[in-house]
Amino acid sequence: MAKSQNKSLKNAKALKNDEFYTQLSDIEKELRHYKSQFEGKTVFCNCDDPRISNFFHYFSHKFEDLGLKCLITTCYKNQERDLFSEHKSENAIWLEYTGDKNGDRVPNPEEIGIHKLKGDGDFRSQESIDLLTQADIVVTNPPFSLFREYVTQLIEFDKKFLIIGNKNAITYKESFQLIKENKMWVGVTPMSTDMLFDVPTDYSKVLTETKKEGSGYKIINGKVKARAQAIWFTNIDNRKRHEDIILYKTYKGNENEYPFYDNYDAINVDKTKDIPMDFAGVMGVPISFLDKYNPAQFEILGMASSAGYNEEVVGIPFLGDKDARPIIKGVNTFARVFIKNRKI
Repeated sequence: MAKSQNKSLKNAKALKNDEFYTQLSDIEKELRHYKSQFEGKTVFCNCDDPRISNFFHYFSHKFEDLGLKCLITTCYKNQERDLFSEHKSENAIWLEYTGDKNGDRVPNPEEIGIHKLKGDGDFRSQESIDLLTQADIVVTNPPFSLFREYVTQLIEFDKKFLIIGNKNAITYKESFQLIKENKMWVGVTPMSTDMLFDVPTDYSKVLTETKKEGSGYKIINGKVKARAQAIWFTNIDNRKRHEDIILYKTYKGNENEYPFYDNYDAINVDKTKDIPMDFAGVMGVPISFLDKYNPAQFEILGMASSAGYNEEVVGIPFLGDKDARPIIKGVNTFARVFIKNRKI
């Protein structure tokens, strides 16, 4: 392999999934559930190159349908211009679109205000923060590796948001605390949905050389699409969040199906659909429970996902000696969210 090519692949590996471009179909599928909540709002997409971003495409073409006030996007200046053919700008830029001017309901170039940034367009820069303060709702696919920092900023500035993150972000201490306090929740799109992403050419080479087709990537119409365990996170209300999970099983008479953990005073429930309707105590349920979580029906107490016990995260007393993961008859189970039924 040529030295320059090897360097390029190493750079692509380092970037990992921070350059995943969301498909328009996935954006449309999720955002249709929030249409009325965008009216009169300024939307900020602060991790998007508008030339290739489907977030910019969606909001600019749906501007009038959504009744938006303003659309702002910022483009991060790529420091490795030879790595991504899409990034050809010498400067980081920000775009402002305030709607159709000539009556064709299409965002024409002359209707879009293009402004240069002094810095690199990083969401943490003061220039980007100044634009953030103007926004009502932030919608984007932020760098997965910076998810904690990104969400912390949104919460600090009290912004509504609809963003994509890795499913594993649920287990981050900071993220889970927000979920527990009902300051952030999973979007409408089911967590089991297979989300595919466009990726730069060099990273597509990394995927085909190091990953297995079907698990790490898929080839659609001859183009490599990265596959990631990605889900939507939001603090915007939606109808699904208020739907009760229909419970049909009982604990009484089926106690053998719900063993207690060795190290927690709680029963194990392997599937959300099997949550017993008559159990008043603490239950450990799969993380996928958050897909159907209704805060009026259940209370989230905490979560056990790692060997180290953190009282603030786990939320219930630890009865073991070492391993804080939920254990049944000496065997570790998967990560579990501890809940109680509010209606019993």
